[in-house]
Amino acid sequence: MAETTLSGATHPILENDYASEWMGIEVLALSDGHATIRMTLRQEMLNGFGMAHGGMIFAFGDTAFALACNPIHPAPGEENTITVASGVDINFLKPAFRGQVLTAVADRRSSAGRSGLYDIQIFAADAGAPAPEGQPSSSSPGELIAEFRGRSRTIPKK
Repeated sequence: MAETTLSGATHPILENDYASEWMGIEVLALSDGHATIRMTLRQEMLNGFGMAHGGMIFAFGDTAFALACNPIHPAPGEENTITVASGVDINFLKPAFRGQVLTAVADRRSSAGRSGLYDIQIFAADAGAPAPEGQPSSSSPGELIAEFRGRSRTIPKK
């Protein structure tokens, strides 16, 4: 499987997630309503123009969304539910290219009953590139290339 561990814990939704494994997604941070993930763009993730296929960027953002929606350790009474997308929008702002490292940062904006609203920002950076001028290297995931907004719904697990 892909690198799906954080501090020794594996997120349950990634245990059989072969799409995320194939994409090479690495989990960087998880907390209640938040996830940060990373992957490197490979040749087979590009479209005919030589840039990241929109579907790859969407799938990457969708994985961050799912991780932010579903806790590693469900609270008592939540073991028999899952949170899924009820709708999403994505805006592609800039292209990304082979060899660039993508980082997605997902944050819950609102939660009411079984519904939630999440914003996911997707960044691209050249591997080993310095941070943009005026930003410390440790705080910059690169240039913003897409904004993904997800609406979630908690449903019974089948």
